[in-house]
Amino acid sequence: MKRLKRMQPLLAATPSKTRKQNFQNQLRTLLPPVCLWIALFTAQSQSPAPAHLVNQPATKAPQELLLLDNGSVKVGIDRAKGASITWLSWTAYPKNVVNSADPGRLIQQSYYAGRRLDRKADGQSKAWSPWPWNPIQGGGVGSWARVNEFKRIDDHTLFGETVPKLWDMPDEDAAALMRQWTGFEPRMSNVVVVRCEFIAKRDSDDRWGQVGRSPQEVPACYFTRNFNLFKSYLGDGRWRDESQRPGPPWGKARPPLKAMACFAANGEGVAVFSPTATESWNFGPHAGGNSADPAAGPCVHIAPISRVDMGPKSTFRYRYWIVVGTKSEIAARLDSLWKKYSAESAELTDSGPQKH
Repeated sequence: MKRLKRMQPLLAATPSKTRKQNFQNQLRTLLPPVCLWIALFTAQSQSPAPAHLVNQPATKAPQELLLLDNGSVKVGIDRAKGASITWLSWTAYPKNVVNSADPGRLIQQSYYAGRRLDRKADGQSKAWSPWPWNPIQGGGVGSWARVNEFKRIDDHTLFGETVPKLWDMPDEDAAALMRQWTGFEPRMSNVVVVRCEFIAKRDSDDRWGQVGRSPQEVPACYFTRNFNLFKSYLGDGRWRDESQRPGPPWGKARPPLKAMACFAANGEGVAVFSPTATESWNFGPHAGGNSADPAAGPCVHIAPISRVDMGPKSTFRYRYWIVVGTKSEIAARLDSLWKKYSAESAELTDSGPQKH
């Protein structure tokens, strides 16, 4: 170290290029090979970076949350949560209303098929045993689903393709694909429209078998706990109050116009219109309190139900709409949606997947 200190006056008194050459020559005579390599590396690292490396932008990390914002409503899908809808807010309620405390919440696709199996010996959750084949867009118990595609198709549409998880297992991919297109209903600024496609890819002779028609959630919706005033829509601005103690089990309601809403104490609400629903809807609060936290355990639930024979190779497609605002704002939109889409039906086939 003393020898290196004595070199400093020499280096300071000579031009830059000469200083560097003198420095390297003296190092070769004074230092053993290993120390020489370290010193030369240190000296060279002080040289200016090549011009083509200066001011290069950092690699952009993939965007985890894609949002659509029409100035009135924001809706978003999350790559880390199976490309499910994890964000919904609007001008009068700028907070996020979607509960995402675990993979079973969110606004997402959920399907059921086959016989109920006890698979605890394979690691099945004891709380969900026995359980049927139940692919979930968000994920399974303690695990989030894998996303194949996650993109903004244009200024009006978000798209995700997901390999769902089986709900009852900690981390088991379902033999299926889920695709989803999320956008705004034309000329209805407070209405989100979602198109879903489910493609089953099970082995025809797997353990779940082919067992009758099963109830499907079209879709499963979980909102923050403060939206705990439930109402079925009757048309022409009329509502029917629905009440239910905290569940599960959930309450049952049969809204005549295939639309049900939950409201907060301030009068703001969110409604689900699902014209392909054929059965009584599940609904109700979970746990207590009045939390507005999207990550909190307490929540509220709405799920339109349709009974469908979901075979091992079925492809199932349907649409639903989400409407936000006050009771009068939501009612006006629901009347319009009913006139346009009340005859809409789901599509169930065994053909190949729809292209996008």
